Amino acid sequence: MTAEHDSWDAMMAAVQAFHDKYDLREHGGEELTYRVALMAEELGEISSCITKGKKSEHLAEEMADLLILVMGTDIAAQLDLKRAFWSKIEKLMLRDARMIGGRIRVSEFRNVD
Repeated sequence: MTAEHDSWDAMMAAVQAFHDKYDLREHGGEELTYRVALMAEELGEISSCITKGKKSEHLAEEMADLLILVMGTDIAAQLDLKRAFWSKIEKLMLRDARMIGGRIRVSEFRNVD
């Protein structure tokens, strides 16, 4: 892996190149409901890796598939995921946490006593 592989912008450029190579915008590949279905499929594959005890390399590959889909959805929806990430993480760091069912939960806890 080279230094350029450490950059979010380089990752986004690689995903954009993938979209361009297969002309996803013109062939339905950037349609948002289709992308949500693909992300759900990838989550299922991630779940399968975990529940079936598959090797960590396989799990990492499935997670990379999901990350590429999320990044591509950023492109398709013309968002700014990097900015949204930093905005959200700042909010999360200010939230309180609760133990629910023996596991930690960090949420806004709206309308919860």
